[in-house]
Amino acid sequence: MSLLDHELELLAPAKTAEIGREAILHGADAVYIGGPAFGARHNASNPIEEISALVEFAHRYRSRIFVTMNTIMHDSELDLARKQIWQLYEAGVDALIIQDMGLLEMDLPPIQLHASTQCDIRTVEKAKFLGDVGFSQLVLARELTLDKIKQIRAQVDTPLEYFVHGALCVAFSGQCYISHADTGRSANRGDCSQACRLPYTLSDNQGRVVAFEKHLLSMKDNDQSANLEVLVDAGIRSFKIEGRYKDMGYVKNITAHYRLLLDELLERRPEFARAASGRTRVLFTPDVDKTFHRGHTDYFANGRQEDIGAFDSPKYVGVELGTVVRMGGDHIDVITNASMANGDGLNYMNKRTTVGIQANKAEKLGDTEDGQRWRVFPNEQMAALPGLKVGTVIHRNRDHQWEAALHKKSSDRHVGLQLTLAETEGGLRLSIIDEDGIVSAADAAIALQPAQNAEQAESGLRASLAKLGNTMFVADHVELKLSQPWFVPSSAINALRRDAVSAHEAARLTAWQRPERKAPAEPRAVYPDTQLSYLANVYNEKARAFYHKHGVQLIAAAYESHEEAGEVPLMITKHCLRFSFNLCPKQAKGVQGVQGQVKAEPMTLVSGDHTYTLKFDCKPCEMHVVGAIKPGILNSAPPSAVAYSPLVFHRKRPH
Repeated sequence: MSLLDHELELLAPAKTAEIGREAILHGADAVYIGGPAFGARHNASNPIEEISALVEFAHRYRSRIFVTMNTIMHDSELDLARKQIWQLYEAGVDALIIQDMGLLEMDLPPIQLHASTQCDIRTVEKAKFLGDVGFSQLVLARELTLDKIKQIRAQVDTPLEYFVHGALCVAFSGQCYISHADTGRSANRGDCSQACRLPYTLSDNQGRVVAFEKHLLSMKDNDQSANLEVLVDAGIRSFKIEGRYKDMGYVKNITAHYRLLLDELLERRPEFARAASGRTRVLFTPDVDKTFHRGHTDYFANGRQEDIGAFDSPKYVGVELGTVVRMGGDHIDVITNASMANGDGLNYMNKRTTVGIQANKAEKLGDTEDGQRWRVFPNEQMAALPGLKVGTVIHRNRDHQWEAALHKKSSDRHVGLQLTLAETEGGLRLSIIDEDGIVSAADAAIALQPAQNAEQAESGLRASLAKLGNTMFVADHVELKLSQPWFVPSSAINALRRDAVSAHEAARLTAWQRPERKAPAEPRAVYPDTQLSYLANVYNEKARAFYHKHGVQLIAAAYESHEEAGEVPLMITKHCLRFSFNLCPKQAKGVQGVQGQVKAEPMTLVSGDHTYTLKFDCKPCEMHVVGAIKPGILNSAPPSAVAYSPLVFHRKRPH
């Protein structure tokens, strides 16, 4: 089984198997998680044994488990990757998320392959090609507009996946080499140094400072909450939450948030169905503002927006809580818009720095016309809090009481059952059919005795059968097919119910069918271009063979294969700093006295001892951060990596 066109899949991240289980209980139809190696998040790996246990838990709910193997690999790693893939297949994993095309040239088990966002899928041609070579699901670029998604969906029959929430990489995924250039840590090898979160100074072509020490490459966080239905109508079928480094509270909160939104949509749109089984009951109020974020943006879904950057701080400042109205020797008084609690995490801005405070003690002084007045005793001496004064705006980035609810059981998920009790020659049989149509039965040898009180006996049997307690099931309907009312001891009927439920759990696992690998199209698909630059991330001979087989004639090596290179784009992004500071030629169009005077001239970006040139490609509306590998930086490829021909750059980039 694959994701069907009428099914909507909520796809949640998991740093660990434990977080993965909670994601499923909070409504995830699928979970993606890192395996032992080759995931694009080095510090989010998991052993095969734990993934295997997560798979069994997930399949009980018909949820799927995807494992990320989305780094590029050098030749010496391919055999280890192949062995890991077979281990994951034997552990029951449903799909692999990959970017290295060399894997398609290997002896792999018939496991589904999903094209990672690092494949940079932005065009109809690229999406169609990847579907035709055997990918079962395509993770589209985050930068796509709704109109572009519709264009792809109209011509591509492969299920489309799209990030709906979480941190945004400023570069097109797979098209960022700034980390490797500056530190030797390759993002495409799973070790990004997150240069986009550093402060930068921006200067124009005449050396004039446009912005000083701002986090100019740091984006707000993706939030498509308001666009879910239009994304469904555009053709998205898998809704992906970013966050394989995120903690349990984040995954619970954001998964539950989107589960409730999708359930509301499914209620109104009966032509669609949930991709997995069960009904989720959330035991807290999800709030996207109360777990880590840098502000919210829907990025380019509805076209270019003016305020997509988190320039002031890459940290989580939380929700605005109130304003300081009085300074005491060991406390501050704050007028707030919400209640507080001991242990709340607070912060404020001092110049360009976020200063954190923990409220060791919070006392409510009373209500005012402007809100609640609270006295806060910080965990620091007042003298150690720079810039704090009357009028300072206070944010809360840790709501102690709300987070406490997430440390407890905060959701459950139940699969609906219809239970039928009938007589057999030697006792009773309890038959079960669930919401997926899976059937099982259990028998018990019980000496039946006529009931003295028929009504009481019948109600007692129904109540006992419906007591599914801490199981994953809920009784939607109980039917008694008995020739007459029987008295059955509670211990006997309870034992029969437990045996039947256990048998049904086993039946659900037995009935699970792993989704099939998609067969490549015949005749063989032809790649949209005949040549590839370093941007294609070809890092091993099998990847080269793959592209040659599909019609590519000239193939440059991956950026990571070279110890030296000239000035080249280290980052290609839809984010444009000229636009952010109203210096875009397109913004000047039609402005009297300005049109024709503003040109997309290069600018300079500086962070510490790193200097980059910004070049602007206005036709596709892209910004290129240009630089070179710094002297002394170690190459990410080990000595055994194959040395390819010199780096080749082409004006025409792969789709």
